[in-house]
Amino acid sequence: MDNKTPFAPDFKDLPVALSIFPLAEVLLLPGGQLPLNIFEPCYLAMVDAAMAGDRMMGIVQPKPGQECDVFGPQVYKTACAGKITIFNEMPDGRYEIKLNGICRFDIVQELKTSDPFRMVTPDWSAYRNDLTQSSCLNLNRDKLMGLLKTYFSNEGMECDWGAVEDATDGKLITCLAMACPFEAGEKQAILEAPCAKTRAEMFLKVLEMAACQKVCDSKH
Repeated sequence: MDNKTPFAPDFKDLPVALSIFPLAEVLLLPGGQLPLNIFEPCYLAMVDAAMAGDRMMGIVQPKPGQECDVFGPQVYKTACAGKITIFNEMPDGRYEIKLNGICRFDIVQELKTSDPFRMVTPDWSAYRNDLTQSSCLNLNRDKLMGLLKTYFSNEGMECDWGAVEDATDGKLITCLAMACPFEAGEKQAILEAPCAKTRAEMFLKVLEMAACQKVCDSKH
């Protein structure tokens, strides 16, 4: 069953220019929620601009090991836009916000502006289906639970197993993919998976590789 992503605009109303926030090893997926603590002046300005408009901004990963260009760290081509759904001004001048993932996009070009933050021209055309959420992906829950328990134990992470069991397939994969501390390239592969079902398959593959690697490392 597919449901419209909460807070999502109509596809035709997605912005033609978008600010981007490069964050290493941070993943935002459509339908996911990402809390952020904003304190650098350029990103405070970016949030101000978003709040004055459509409240949207893009989250993108910098490419590991790449030199900076004229715009700053080189970033991956594919990113995800989110809409600010919670905004709090803190007494020390920080902003605490929460982004709701809306739709992925490909960066066509970076724009030269007078703003202190980066702006791009986004191409949304390949990701129209991101505006709906697939709740059932026919996950092999037994396999997933086994891998998760091994992975979380190896990483020293805690988990609300009741919440895992109660979550729909789509929501579960989105939350887990964003929360697990995978490497940048692995997170990018999950982000770039063509659809929700292939994203789930990619997540399981990465999870299995990570769980097996930890077991192998512990034996040497």
